Parts: sequence; C-alpha cells; structure tokens
Amino acid sequence: MENQEVRVRFAPSPTGGLHLGGVRTALFNYLFARKHNGKFILRIEDTDQTRFVPGAEEYIVKSLEWIGLDVDESDIKGGEYGPYRQSDRKHLYRQYAMQLVDSGNAYYAFDTPEELEAMRKKLEAEKAPVQSYGPATRLTMKNSLTMNADEVKSLLDSGAQYVIRFKMPENEKLVLKDIIRGEINADTSILDDKVLFKSDGMPTYHLANIVDDHLMKISHVIRGEEWLPSLPLHFLLYRAFGWQDTMPQFAHLPLILKPDGKGKLSKRDGDRLGFPVFPMNWTDPKTGEFSKGYKEYGFLPEAFINMMALLGWNPGNTDQEIFTKEELCQLFTLEHVNKAGSKFDPEKNKWFNKQYIEQSPASKLAPYLIEDAKAEGIDVPQDRAEQICELVKDRAKYTHDLWHESEYFFKEPQQYNEANVKKFWKAETPEILTKATEVLKGIEDFSSKNIENIVTEWINANQLSFGKVLNPMRLALAGECKGPHIFDILAQLGKEESLIRIDKAIKGITI
Repeated sequence: MENQEVRVRFAPSPTGGLHLGGVRTALFNYLFARKHNGKFILRIEDTDQTRFVPGAEEYIVKSLEWIGLDVDESDIKGGEYGPYRQSDRKHLYRQYAMQLVDSGNAYYAFDTPEELEAMRKKLEAEKAPVQSYGPATRLTMKNSLTMNADEVKSLLDSGAQYVIRFKMPENEKLVLKDIIRGEINADTSILDDKVLFKSDGMPTYHLANIVDDHLMKISHVIRGEEWLPSLPLHFLLYRAFGWQDTMPQFAHLPLILKPDGKGKLSKRDGDRLGFPVFPMNWTDPKTGEFSKGYKEYGFLPEAFINMMALLGWNPGNTDQEIFTKEELCQLFTLEHVNKAGSKFDPEKNKWFNKQYIEQSPASKLAPYLIEDAKAEGIDVPQDRAEQICELVKDRAKYTHDLWHESEYFFKEPQQYNEANVKKFWKAETPEILTKATEVLKGIEDFSSKNIENIVTEWINANQLSFGKVLNPMRLALAGECKGPHIFDILAQLGKEESLIRIDKAIKGITI
C-alpha cells in the first residue's frame, strides 16, 4: 500500500439533495487526494432504484462544481475505470455474487417476506440474544444451506424470487483498523447474513461498493460514521474474494452535531433555527418541499469550504482559522480528524463568510452586485460595481448585502428613515444644507479627497459641527444614516445627482 497511488471516491446515492454531511465527506476525500497528489473520483451509487430521486445526481454534480471540488474521474469527466454510475455497471456484479456462492462464502435464500416476518416475531417472543438472519438462524430458514442441490436448481429454474446472502463466519473475533479510530473489535456471531444480490439483477450497496472499490483501485475509503457498523462485513468480503492485499484503508468521519451538541444535525434543525443544510437550493421533486442553499443564501464557496473543513478537523498547533483551499490541501491529514462529533455553529459560519467577503478583491465580488442589481432592472458596469463593492464590502455578511448596502447608489431615496430624521433633521438643517450645496456646486474636482478637504474647511470656517452638516447630508443622499465615508458617497453619486438629492430632501423633509 505504501507505493500505491492514492485514489479516493465520493460515492453518494441520488436519493435527494446533498446535505452537509455528504458535502464534508466529499471535501475530506478531495483534500486527502490533493494532499497526496492522488485522484478524486465521483461515483454515483444508485443500486437502490426504489429511492431514486430525479434530478438528484445533477444536483450533486452542480454542488461539487460550485464548492470548487474538481473531480478527476466521473461519468462526465471520464476515466479508465468507468462507467462511474452503478446502474451502468450492473452487468458486472452477478459474476462476483456467483463467485462467493461457488466459494461457499454466500448462499441463495428463498424466504418470503412472510417467512422473514415470522422468524423475526419468533425471535422477539423468545427474547433471543441475536434477532437477525445469521449464523444462529440460517439453518432454520429456506435457503441453499438447508436444501439439496436439486431443490435449489428447481427453484432457480422456475424463476422463484431469491436473494444471495453473505455467509457470516461463526464466532470469529475480528480486529479491524481505522485511521481515525484505531482498533475496532467485532464479533461475527452477532452479525447478520447481509443480502448481497437480488433476483432482479441488482446488487445491494455492500456488494457493489466492494466490487467497485476493488475494480477502481480505491486506496482509502473515507466515509461517514454511519458506515462503521458495515466495516466488519466489508472486511470479510475483501477476504472472501481474496483481495486482502489490495484492500483500502478505512477512515470513518465523526458526526456533524446540532448546534447544541445533542444529536446528529438534520434538515429539521436548519428549518427550525434558520440556516441551510444544503450547499445549493434544493426542491424535492416528489414532495415539492423547498430548501434554501448556502450559495443562494449569499455564501462565498471559499468561505463554505473553510467552515466545512473545520467541522471535525483541525490543523493542530495553530490559532489560524482562515485557510485557502490550497492551504487546506497542504495541511489536511486524517490523523487530525476528531473521533468525537463536531457541533455545527451557524453564527461562526456567518463570521467565516464575512471574513472572506472583506478579504476578497472587489473584482471578485462585483458579479454578485451586478446580478442582484439586474434582478431589480438595473444594469451596473463591472468597473462601477467594483468601486462600490470596495466601499461597502466591510459591511456585508452575505453576498446579497453588497446590493442591500449600496442600493441607494442606484436609486434615489423614496422615503427617509424616521428615527434618523427625528435625531438629525433640525429646524436649521435646511438652511445649513442650502449653504453646503453652494459649496458643492463650486467644486471642480469632485473626488472624495478633494470634496472632504473643501467641505471640512467650510465647516470649520463657519464654526459648524460636523454632525450638524454631514448626518443630515447622509440622510438626504442615502435615505438613512448608513453607508461608507460620506465623501465617497458624494464622489460616487457625482455632483449633479448629489445636489438633486440634497435639494429634494430640503424640500421634502418636514419636522
């Protein structure tokens, strides 16, 4: 394994929107691959056709694209180990299921749903220590272990419904290794004989997963904690196939917990507390239920990556919290992933986004402002959008705030903030602003610094307070007392528009 190329896969099922747990699994696989100059593979595991949701696969692909997790191999990207959708690989799995039957590691089971239910109720009534189809019960059931070869052949020839079950070894103590959790002990006597293959020709997750990981030469399986109970079976399947020498290393990621730390984070928590649990907007085509995503909420993908990376991982020996994707790729190790669950902190996530918006160049933020302005029927050129983003970005928590904080640059106020009027608009204000406009009219170079110098000199010469002049002027320009440096606002609006707005306020505001 030491000299083996690092190949990892993110293998979601298209059963709905990609929630945060899946996003983090994808991210950690991506970071691990990039750290080791390996390959990051997207494989769609759609063996359970009953839970298939139209549009889910496309949503997963688009989400990874938005986040910036570029895939090396997939059904879209191609690759020498395709196809990368399990439903397109179904012709492969039967031969591997039969290989296990032939080697005595699996068997046919013909039990009806009614017979399985009867077994379950009987074990429940007897308070049996193990209440599953496995080593303790399989010899009482209708399968190829309790029937002769002719009976089995007759049932198969007649088209009877069947499944192929793994034959769990009896009373074996397993010692398994996990990169994050260390040694894991398992007792096969309490494990069940999982179904590997169904008579409809489709494998279950367990068989398809192992076969595909082997054929795609996956070196490390990095997946959620919920798959930890499956590790003994997966180890035994590798052994049954004789693939121990190429078996991947396993790492099971901790849970993402609710903000209060009590239990696994769910979509309901997001709905209840007002934060997204999906990377992008998702509408369930079956129920019509809509869920807002981080992209549409106004998060930058870089901030989203940063916040997700620190959910259960830390670089160690540093107080640094802001990391570029490149830095994360360099620093990431599975050994620094926590065993314990990680609390989801919506407020901290807002902080991350704010930091990234503040630190982003205006050229990168401008398209967000342009898009929101366009939705209001206003076309903003790139260069002007950049100038305004530079002025307001330190006030934005979300990308949409760039528009909300700058709307008055494009639309004159239709009303004035009542609290601001009450506080700053006095009886003498119209006279002061009228005199101020005469000063503004005489300024040739209407740049921020020049306006500031001339207006400051005028205020001082007339022994006025800055608050008496600049607060009502800001109110006249923006409709409320908010925004960047007032001289930047004046310069950005231009002399003509600034004078029109001040004049309108003088005539329109009454106290």
